[in-house]
Parts: sequence; structure tokens; C-alpha cells
Amino acid sequence: MGVSEQHEAGQRQERFDRGMEMLTRVDGEGGQRVIDALADINPELGHQVVAWGFGEIYSRPELVPRDRQLVTLGMLTALGGCEPQLEVHINAALNVGLTPTEITEALLHSAVYCGFPKALNATFVAKKVFGERGLLPVAAN
Repeated sequence: MGVSEQHEAGQRQERFDRGMEMLTRVDGEGGQRVIDALADINPELGHQVVAWGFGEIYSRPELVPRDRQLVTLGMLTALGGCEPQLEVHINAALNVGLTPTEITEALLHSAVYCGFPKALNATFVAKKVFGERGLLPVAAN
């Protein structure tokens, strides 16, 4: 391996390490389970989720993790069909300080822009996560 290749490998590992630190901080075990699930089918995709998604994007200081999670919840709700990812990110939202009431309010707000079916699907994912974490019932608004 030449000097240039060693440098690139070092940078690749540095981005991955920075990403793993952020992934663990934000997603906890849920993020690691996603990476582990990719190990035997597409480990490079797992690497890119960590290195680029978390090492480059989530690590940027312009938005705090709490705000990034609000944006992520809105986008995953808008996309629809992302319930497994919503589960990970609703857990992450709780991990970075969002309350169940703030999460359900964000999902209610999404109904205006995404429609009721997508808001309902996202809310039922939140209900599952909140139930698993002993956070039900959520206080009435």
C-alpha cells in the first residue's frame, strides 16, 4: 500500500470512527443493530451510513442532534414506508432530549404537509417505541 493509499485509508477510518461515536451517542443500540444487519449483505452500505451519514453530516455543528432528529422525523414521515427507520429515529429523538409530547406534536404537525395516513403510520411507530420505553400514555395536549 502506497503513501497515498495509506492516507486515504486513514481518512476513511477517521470518518468511520467519528461516525461511530456520533451514531452511538444518537442512536445507541438501534444504530448498531442496523449496521450489524448489513454486515453479511452490504457492509459498505453500513460503512457509508456511519462514515458519511454520521461522521460527516450528523457531526456538523450547525444543528444540534435534537434539531437534526426533528428534521429526520419529518422527512421519514413525509417519505412514508420508512417505519423501521422511524423506529430507530424516534428512539434517537428521545436519546437526544426530545420529549414524547414534542415528538407527537411534530408528527401531528406533519399531517398538514404529509397527510393523515403518513402521520398516523409514524404515530403508531412512536406508540410502539414509547410503549417499549414505558412512556405511555403521553400527556394530553
